[in-house]
Amino acid sequence: MDHALDLLADRPLVVLTGAGLSTDSGIPDYRGPHAPARMPMTYGEFVSGPEARRRYWARSHIGWGRMRRAEPNPGHHAVARLDPELLITQNVDGLHEAAGTRRMIALHGRIAEVVCLGCHATTTRGALHQRLGELNPGWAERHAEVEVRPDGDVALEETDGFVVPGCEGCGGILKPDVVFFGENVPPARVQRCYDAVDALAATDGALLVAGSSLTVMSGLRFVKRAAKAGTPVVIANRGATRGDPLATHRLDVGCSEFLAALLEARGLRAA
Repeated sequence: MDHALDLLADRPLVVLTGAGLSTDSGIPDYRGPHAPARMPMTYGEFVSGPEARRRYWARSHIGWGRMRRAEPNPGHHAVARLDPELLITQNVDGLHEAAGTRRMIALHGRIAEVVCLGCHATTTRGALHQRLGELNPGWAERHAEVEVRPDGDVALEETDGFVVPGCEGCGGILKPDVVFFGENVPPARVQRCYDAVDALAATDGALLVAGSSLTVMSGLRFVKRAAKAGTPVVIANRGATRGDPLATHRLDVGCSEFLAALLEARGLRAA
């Protein structure tokens, strides 16, 4: 770990985080060493018909009721204290924002926002949660023991009878304002991330990956971009990642542990 800390001690940083950073907040990850196989709903499935959307929202209503109570952990606070040139997070849980990170891109959106696929109006997830609760009284209480999953939903098979409302403005289909599997990240978001990664080459900076397996290209592309430019890449993650062959240093370590050590190496105090 010492060599990685020495490398990062005084360089400008771009930080890329994934689900592993939020496990200490009680939110399970996708592909950690002990994570079960997970099959998130795809965009195509979501828009395929009312049954799929009922299944999604019935599960998500319960999961959101729990996820919204999650608090930033020391890893989130450490990232905020590091104040990187840009934080790129693949997480949708909003915990980096809650910890006070200033310059960031929520690559896959935020689960706390809802968008209408018809009129494109956005509303808060809190408002929809209240509507769902009123239309489905007792639903969350009846399924209080089901397992929470990383996307903010739960492992619930029986969803018959769950009522899903439409947009209050146009009656259209409501979707969480996040990038589903099968959707593309908005190009402007990707470009801002590329610009920040590219700038590291001119400032002798480094890319730090914390808590991501880099299994999907959404995050891996930034590691590839940095490595191609000769920018050092440090990966701190429990378990192997697709970016390991490109890393200058690869550490099998907990995010909170490593980030606390990095704060100390940079002469910063934890918040």
